[in-house]
Amino acid sequence: METSLLVLGIVIFLALAFDFINGFHDTANAIATSVSTRALTPRRAIILAAVMNFLGAMMFTGVAKTIGGSVADPTKLTNGIDIVICTLIAAIIWNLVTWWFGIPSSSSHALIGALAGAVYVGAGSDMVNWSGFIDIVEALIFSPLIAFVIGYIVMMILKYVFARRSPHTVNKGFRMMQIFTAALQSFTHGTNDAQKAMGIITFALVSAKYQDHLEVPLWVKIAAATAMALGTSIGGWKIIKTMGTKIFKIEPINGFAADISAASVIFTCTILHLPVSTTHAITSAILGVGSAKRFSAVRWSLAGRIVVTWFITIPISALLAGAVFKLFFA
Repeated sequence: METSLLVLGIVIFLALAFDFINGFHDTANAIATSVSTRALTPRRAIILAAVMNFLGAMMFTGVAKTIGGSVADPTKLTNGIDIVICTLIAAIIWNLVTWWFGIPSSSSHALIGALAGAVYVGAGSDMVNWSGFIDIVEALIFSPLIAFVIGYIVMMILKYVFARRSPHTVNKGFRMMQIFTAALQSFTHGTNDAQKAMGIITFALVSAKYQDHLEVPLWVKIAAATAMALGTSIGGWKIIKTMGTKIFKIEPINGFAADISAASVIFTCTILHLPVSTTHAITSAILGVGSAKRFSAVRWSLAGRIVVTWFITIPISALLAGAVFKLFFA
């Protein structure tokens, strides 16, 4: 019993570490545009993001249930704790590697890919719920495409509405509105991303027979929300630089359009209980907005490298998790 509790404690620690890293890895998603346009100072942007991430994380649990039961059934796994440990180690490694190189990759892709890979190697292909896995992957694939289209449409509308206004006056007004959209973006980030750690902890609790349902305990919600907020408070400056300055020169009206577009996609998916990548959503929205502003203004070579990272994250995370399982538990 004591050994079981110790192992479960390791799982909870790793899950909260993943959530913490997710916080500073994905902080850029919420505040990159507002910092790059100087709508908010970095310190104020990070404080705002941390608070709103915490509030968002506390208010929803649907995505956590999807993470906890869609890729595999924890009640049928005899080594579910081992699988979760390998999943989290692999996802953390990939997050740290991409953070170090300033690449806005997806924590969601890393976690889902790692979980599928760990289950496949640790329990066999029959234990992977392929239909549930495919449903999640489809949401991860289509959400950035939708964000791109919405970002393009929103920016085209704003260009038409404010075409005859002074650019200085327009940007001054939208710089103030970016404070609201940064808060909204941070809130929606919390409603979706923090739930992934909640879901994996709940998966472990069910696997270890400490509960027989996928309802997220209150202490798990508080712990995951706190870890996310603390991680957010550190910030991810390398990724902020990539998102806020290297894709194209963002002005306040562009930042507003990108944030509102991405937030609408993320929150819709949260309501539908679908785990999506906030990184993909905001990056795609920025690309859509940039295309509407001027297609040639977007640094498509950099965008291409980001997209390649998106596509390789799931298979690499799956291979990493499988390798970790082979190393420690095979």
